[in-house]
Amino acid sequence: MYFKQFFDDKLAQYAYLIGCQANGTAVVIDPMRDIEQYIDAAAKENLTIVAAADTHIHADYISGLREFAEKGVKVYASDEGDKDWKYEWLIDSDYDYELMTDGDEFKIGNITVKAWHTPGHTPEHLTFLVTDGAAANEPMGMATGDFVFVGDVGRPDLLESAAGQENVMEPSARTLFKTVEAFKKMPEYMQIWPGHGAGSACGKALGAIPKTTVGYELKYNNSLKSASSEDNFVKFILEGQPEPPLYFARMKRDNKIGPAIIGGLPKANRMTVNEIGKAAKKEGAVILDTRERNEYAAGHIPGSLLSPLNKQFNTVAGSYITEDEEIYMVVEEHRVQEAIRDLYRIGLDNVAGYVTPKDLQMYKDQGGEIDTLETTDFSVADNLKENEAILDVRKASEFSEFHIKGALNYAHTRLLPNKEELPRDKKFYVHCQSGGRSAVAAALLKRDGFDVALIEDEIENYKSKKAQTV
Repeated sequence: MYFKQFFDDKLAQYAYLIGCQANGTAVVIDPMRDIEQYIDAAAKENLTIVAAADTHIHADYISGLREFAEKGVKVYASDEGDKDWKYEWLIDSDYDYELMTDGDEFKIGNITVKAWHTPGHTPEHLTFLVTDGAAANEPMGMATGDFVFVGDVGRPDLLESAAGQENVMEPSARTLFKTVEAFKKMPEYMQIWPGHGAGSACGKALGAIPKTTVGYELKYNNSLKSASSEDNFVKFILEGQPEPPLYFARMKRDNKIGPAIIGGLPKANRMTVNEIGKAAKKEGAVILDTRERNEYAAGHIPGSLLSPLNKQFNTVAGSYITEDEEIYMVVEEHRVQEAIRDLYRIGLDNVAGYVTPKDLQMYKDQGGEIDTLETTDFSVADNLKENEAILDVRKASEFSEFHIKGALNYAHTRLLPNKEELPRDKKFYVHCQSGGRSAVAAALLKRDGFDVALIEDEIENYKSKKAQTV
C-alpha cells in the first residue's frame, strides 16, 4: 500500500493519497480544490487516481471533490445526516459518484475503504477505515476528517456559530459524545490520520504531530478524557472554542451546493499603482496588501486591506473579502501564484491584478498618493479622552482572562459583520496579543472610514506594568 499525507500550513489541512501498487490505482481523501498536486504526486509513483472521497461537507476550504468529478474520477460522499446536509451538486447529476452510509465500502485494488458514520462535528460526517488487503484483513488506520485530531476532537458548535443554525450546539455536542464512546472501543493500535493539525480553527487544542493512534489519544487527548460523563464532555468541549472565521459559512454553502468550476487558478495581470488605485475606487473592488504590517503602516494605497502572506492569510482574507469583490493585490512577484492559490482554496476567485512592493515604493517616491496607519503603544490606555476607546480584537476566551477596563471586544475574524456596532464618533486604539491581528483589523476599520490607531505593543508589557503598580 502506498500512503502519502499532504499538508497545507495556512489552512492546517491534511489530505491523503492512498494507492494500491499492485494494480496502480489510488484514492484521495479530503482533497483541496487545486487537485493537480495529488495527480502529479500519484503519477510519480506510477499510480492513477480513480477515486476521491470527502469525510464531510467542509467549512474551512473548497473541496476538490467536484474538480475530480469533472475529470471523470468516481467520487464518494456521505449520504448520512438530514436533508440539510446532503451533497446537492452530486444528487441526480451525471457525475460518476456513490453516496455512502455507515458500513458501506469501496475497493481500490487490494485496498478496502469502509465508511463509519461519526456525527457530532457535522451530522453527515464519515470516518474512513482503511484495510490493506495484501497484508491484513483488518483496518490499519482511519482517516478521521474533523472527528478526532491529535490532541482534540472536532468542534460541535460550528453548525450554530458558523453556519447560523439555532440551538444545535449542545445537541451536536451530545451526539459527538456518543460517537466518542464508540471510538473508545476501537483497537488501540489503529492509526489516526486527521483532517487538520495545529493552527486550524476546527478545534481549540490541535497538536502539530501529523498522525497518532487510538491508544495514544485515549491516554492523552484531553477532549476524549473529558468524556467520563456526557455532561462533563459537553461542558468541556463547548468551552473556549475560538470564534470561527467569517468565511466558514460560505465554504459550507459552496461545498454543499457545488463549488464553482472555473478551469483552474485565476490569472492576474501586473498593473501600475495608478491603475489599481483607480480600479479600487469602483464599487465592489478591494486592494489586498500582503506586506508585513510595519511596511503597510509606513505607506499603503489608500483604502487597502492588510493581510500579510503568512499562516493567517486565508483566515484574514476570507473574513474581510466577500466572494463577489474584485481583488487587486500588493504582492511580491515571486509570490503572486502562492497568493492566488490561497485565495482560490477559499473560493475567492476574482483576482484581477497586482502590483509589487517595488512598484509601490517607486510610486511613493514620485509623489503618488499614499496613506499611513498611526501606531502607538499601550500607554494610551491610561490616558483616554472622552471620544477615544480601546478595541480588543482577540478571542472572547482571551478577553475573559484579561482585558483593559472599558475595552470593547470583537474577534478579528468576526469584525466585518459587527463593525457597524462601533460608534463612529470615537477614535479606536486597536490591540490584540502582539499586533498581528490588530493590524489587519485596524486596516479594515480605516478602509471603512473609522478613526483608528494600531497599538503596536505586547499586551504582556501592559500586564507587567499594571502588576508592578498594584
